[in-house]
Amino acid sequence: MAETERPTHPASADDAWARTARDASRTTFFFDFDGVLSPITEDPESSRPVAGIPEVLDRLAAKVARVAIVSARPVTFLHSHFGSLAHVDLFGLYGLEVWHEGQVVTKPAALSYQEPMQRLAEAARAELERPVEVEYKRLAVALHYRKDPARAAQVEKWALEQAEEHGLLIQRGRMVVELKPPVDQDKGMVITEAVRDTGSAWYFGDDMSDVKAFDALRAREAVDPAFFGMAIAIANDETGAEVSNAADLTLDSPGAVVKFLTEGLDRF
Repeated sequence: MAETERPTHPASADDAWARTARDASRTTFFFDFDGVLSPITEDPESSRPVAGIPEVLDRLAAKVARVAIVSARPVTFLHSHFGSLAHVDLFGLYGLEVWHEGQVVTKPAALSYQEPMQRLAEAARAELERPVEVEYKRLAVALHYRKDPARAAQVEKWALEQAEEHGLLIQRGRMVVELKPPVDQDKGMVITEAVRDTGSAWYFGDDMSDVKAFDALRAREAVDPAFFGMAIAIANDETGAEVSNAADLTLDSPGAVVKFLTEGLDRF
């Protein structure tokens, strides 16, 4: 397990875990899904949590105040893999959706985009040749070019044209361009709201959208010196050093996340 650390935070992962153990009842853990709890796959529908993730999240949820997954995936997808974990909260589509009391709760401002996004997905499938993968997410459309990276410029151009024509937002990620409703919502906003009454929080992410979550932890620390935040990056060649440089600690794979959490929980 590869680890790097920022000097402005605890001198070691051991110190961070020790502080968390002391304040577990006021600590929240947040996780992205793809690239953090699951390896990145060519077919987004084939993604699955790595071995040991459900068990370690369930164990973690029994020790701390809250465990949550904050993902670009639809919340129904997350629920299909983590629905058996009664104490793990699920935020989908960057927080546009939340799983609450057995159903999907959607931000009202995004509700009217379901049919337009379905039409957009159909247009993408007709106009963008495979192997570009078109992922319809109910309130968003993701265009994956992982199977043919040379198509990046074409996919980007098509997405920008659609965004301009339909007044949509663009979210770029690891070999993917996503079209989203023009609703002010991102992972940083989820974290900002969720940590308002907590004593400490950890966030595990691997992509540029996760940097906003890291920034939310920093912002909370800036206004409340008693608050403790840990930003954990999962390293990858596609985002280079940008995400890792924004984090306090870097792990080298989703498998390393399981090991890191298991070892940390053994110290409680």
